[in-house]
Amino acid sequence: MERWDAVVIGGGFYGLYLAEVLASQAPRVLVCERGAAPMQRASYANQARVHNGYHYPRSVLTALRSRVNFPRFVAEFRPAVQSGFEKIYAIPRYGSKVTAEQFAESMRRIGAPIETAGIAVKKLFDRALVEDVFRVREFAFDSTALCRLMQDRVRRVGVSIRLNTGVERVEAKPGGMVRVQTTEGECLAGAVVSAAYSQTNAIAAASGIPLIPLKHELAEMALVEVPAKLRGLGITVMDGPFFSCMPFPPRGLHTLSHVRYTPHGHWLDGEALQRPAYEVFDAAEKTTAFPHMVRDAARFLPELAKCEYRDSLWEVKTVLPRSESDDSRPILFRPHHGIANYHVVMGGKIDNVYDVADEMAKALETRSERLPLAA
Repeated sequence: MERWDAVVIGGGFYGLYLAEVLASQAPRVLVCERGAAPMQRASYANQARVHNGYHYPRSVLTALRSRVNFPRFVAEFRPAVQSGFEKIYAIPRYGSKVTAEQFAESMRRIGAPIETAGIAVKKLFDRALVEDVFRVREFAFDSTALCRLMQDRVRRVGVSIRLNTGVERVEAKPGGMVRVQTTEGECLAGAVVSAAYSQTNAIAAASGIPLIPLKHELAEMALVEVPAKLRGLGITVMDGPFFSCMPFPPRGLHTLSHVRYTPHGHWLDGEALQRPAYEVFDAAEKTTAFPHMVRDAARFLPELAKCEYRDSLWEVKTVLPRSESDDSRPILFRPHHGIANYHVVMGGKIDNVYDVADEMAKALETRSERLPLAA
């Protein structure tokens, strides 16, 4: 049977980044990715936002961690970061869970740059519905360029990637080893890190491991061609009647997402798993809600009515249910979840990866011995 020092489940951004971290401790690291290429699911189908704290005025911890991680991510992945647009946040007069004053003050407290937007930008909004408009410092990432960077990085440190290889279940074996059953066979590993995101509980259920409470959404982001006045802008209106129109670098378009219309239904993983999230996704009917998104968003930003629909990104969005109250995005890290040396990680934002990596490193350092080695 093949032996590896560590096996990482999932070839998304988190999986590749954590595989690189593990390769600094052990020479034989394998990434199993069920898709035909890395970083093609949740790492690709998202708003492509490099967070700097502005998105989380009701969660101080998430906002602060985003603020701390922002310069590190931008410096480390500069070739994949797009900064050539003006980023705008607007606060509605009615229905928002924060006022404009509260939003600005919360950002000043965490040290996130914020200033009143210029007159030309403010004129784009319906001021009867929008209390104030701010100019902030926030970027977008090109997931295609980021994928190339990460593949080069893991290749340089000797990480092996197996595509079209899903992990079905894991099992504890003597000596702290973990047996990994994949769609292509089985192997033994000194440690297994699950960065499977929406598939986290599918593996747990098949392995007889306790499920983690998770909420899944069938999510749509419309890809649109914005009118000339909006081409150099990334716009978010929050916090309540919430929508975003962000540059999406891989396609040269903008994503349009809306808190009410982006989710096309949701479901919870309880004590028993009814159906794996990807099965639900594959079976779901996918009819765009773009007309509803743009109609509501144009009330606040009339120029959006001139958007031209091009396509939609569909994906399963997975979050911790406890995040619903304050829209926070805490990292999930469950060391030795269910069995020894099986670690589960999940993050809601790409730039949170540093917090996950730090927690994983701490867990491995505090063990009484090194990772069980393959040889």
